[in-house]
Amino acid sequence: MKIRSLLAALCAALILLPGAAAETDGDCIYTMLDADGNRITMRAAQMFVGDEYISGDNQLYRIVSVDDAARTATAERVGQAQIDEQALAAFYALADEQAAEDDGKRLVCMYSTHSDESYTPDDGTYSLWEDAGIYDVGNALKDELEARGIEVVYSEESFLPHDADAYNRSRATAEELLKQGPDALLDIHRDAIPAEEYETTVDGEEISKVRLFVGRSNQNADANRAFAQEIKAVADEEYPGLIKDIYIGKGNYNQELYPQALLLEFGTDEIEKDKAIGATEYMAEVLDQVLYGESAQAETNADAAPAATGIFWVIGIAIVGAVIYGLASTGKLSGMWNKLKRGLSELTGGLAGKKPGDEEEK
Repeated sequence: MKIRSLLAALCAALILLPGAAAETDGDCIYTMLDADGNRITMRAAQMFVGDEYISGDNQLYRIVSVDDAARTATAERVGQAQIDEQALAAFYALADEQAAEDDGKRLVCMYSTHSDESYTPDDGTYSLWEDAGIYDVGNALKDELEARGIEVVYSEESFLPHDADAYNRSRATAEELLKQGPDALLDIHRDAIPAEEYETTVDGEEISKVRLFVGRSNQNADANRAFAQEIKAVADEEYPGLIKDIYIGKGNYNQELYPQALLLEFGTDEIEKDKAIGATEYMAEVLDQVLYGESAQAETNADAAPAATGIFWVIGIAIVGAVIYGLASTGKLSGMWNKLKRGLSELTGGLAGKKPGDEEEK
């Protein structure tokens, strides 16, 4: 109770400092409500008008008012969340460009801005200035990604204290990591809301959910958001319940540095660390599919496949018909062959077969 009271007092102080609270997580708990007062979600940081939220069932909400005294925010339901296809295409275009430049190298870079975040049931406290539990989770994700052939650089540099300037301090590390040309830049965190908000079961295993966080105050926000939504779409298909939701909040969170940057929250301070670690296996598989495998990028390419297949069927049927007609009209295999090549040329616009003006083979 003393810890929660201290955090509440700190939150109240931060609210009086506009701009300081936007990127300070874990200092207070806000609750998002609908127009009827029903709880939608919670966040261990201040909520702002204009923040958006994509729920587990992909409903999009937008905050229209905030009561800082009560630490509540009222949100309107916008409708079913849609992926910005243009932003997603730009995301994959950049991924393809990097793959070409790096000769197919698969690289993910990670760091943890809030270097003290820990898991009370296993670490004994929610905050450790040395050997924090968040690094156990980050390293577990690193191991899972490496097991899938992905190179990972995980900076364990400390950015303490856990305050409003933490992201300013971690920015230099993020910029240094980006010099290596990663396919994604991930900031690994844990949340600070009640454990039951994150508890889930995937494939019969009790694990923690993962929240994806996007900073909306930067030029890459659309691409960051598309990245997050693509991760959720793949996870919802492969491992329902893994991704808790997506919060799109005020602030940059260093995501203005890169279109493929994202903040991941593995569980909460009240949940068992093993459950957060258990989520890393599934998260690594999803990231592998989104960044390098068959997700929306493959589906986009596959959209043309039915049409192409139909064309080949038409050409195949035409060839069979031409064989029968040529043989019947000439009575000779050589005459049939010439007619077949000429017909094929006309059918494909000259890409295949014999053009009418070409000389006959000798």
